[in-house]
Amino acid sequence: MKHSLKIVLILLGMFLLTQIIGILVVSIYSPHIEQTIDEEGNLVNVTSYNLPFGMDPPADIKPANMLISIIISIFIAVIFILILMRYKAELFLRTWFLVVVTLALSISFNAFFLNVKYSSLIALVIALPLALLKLFKRNIIIHNITELLIYPGIGAIFVPLLNVWTVVLLLIFISIYDIYAVWHAGFMQKMAEYQIKKLKFFTGFFVPYLGKKERKLLKQAREVKDSKLKNKKIKINVAILGGGDIVFPIILAGVVLNTLGFFNALLISFGATGALAWLFYISKKGKFYPAMPFISVGCFIGLLIGFIV
Repeated sequence: MKHSLKIVLILLGMFLLTQIIGILVVSIYSPHIEQTIDEEGNLVNVTSYNLPFGMDPPADIKPANMLISIIISIFIAVIFILILMRYKAELFLRTWFLVVVTLALSISFNAFFLNVKYSSLIALVIALPLALLKLFKRNIIIHNITELLIYPGIGAIFVPLLNVWTVVLLLIFISIYDIYAVWHAGFMQKMAEYQIKKLKFFTGFFVPYLGKKERKLLKQAREVKDSKLKNKKIKINVAILGGGDIVFPIILAGVVLNTLGFFNALLISFGATGALAWLFYISKKGKFYPAMPFISVGCFIGLLIGFIV
């Protein structure tokens, strides 16, 4: 294995834990039928998800139309971010991400307070300080802990909008985009570096670590009184996994949960985790890889096993 086993296990553990939390959050927001009276006085059945802040989808939603809308939105968002990066609009980007992070955390927290009065307000009160700490005070523990809850919240928004086959098509599209963005255009690396160096945060798991050479230098610096050695800069390596690689399997697992059941949803999560482990095994240190093609294949294998079993 090319990477430190400890770092790989940490990333895989956080990835799988986020998938499990995602399934749990989506299950709490699973659809249920409520009977209401329409304007004409007729008793009608309305599907409700209990999402906070009025985020329940409209009743007449069409998954195929939503798929097209999501793909267009991804294109617009990427272009918009690249333009803002070019003009160094750090304040706007940090504010934008603050809103997204706060909303996503609130949705996840709200799931656990759903039966409590003013649950959405309680969730918001908890989420906002965490989002502020995450974006404006660099702390690796707060960063990764909040990441565990951000993507389940985002997934809960998208699950009601899609069905199994539209998510499959979405994953295929994202995988092709990821290959192009990482191996051909290269702007995915630029976006990651810009987030870390300029915005001082990263959308995804972020685990710094020292290589053998750097650990040796650090040990020597602690043991000796050589001022030159003490002042020498030590390079810190970083293992990262992007947010998109985390959230898309949650969306598929959530849709599968609502249509095929809990066991099939778990197969998606374990398939994605196994595929990610394989990517870590074959990857080379210091190189960027598009994770989504591997993760998507793992998701599809889990989906296929679910259909067979």
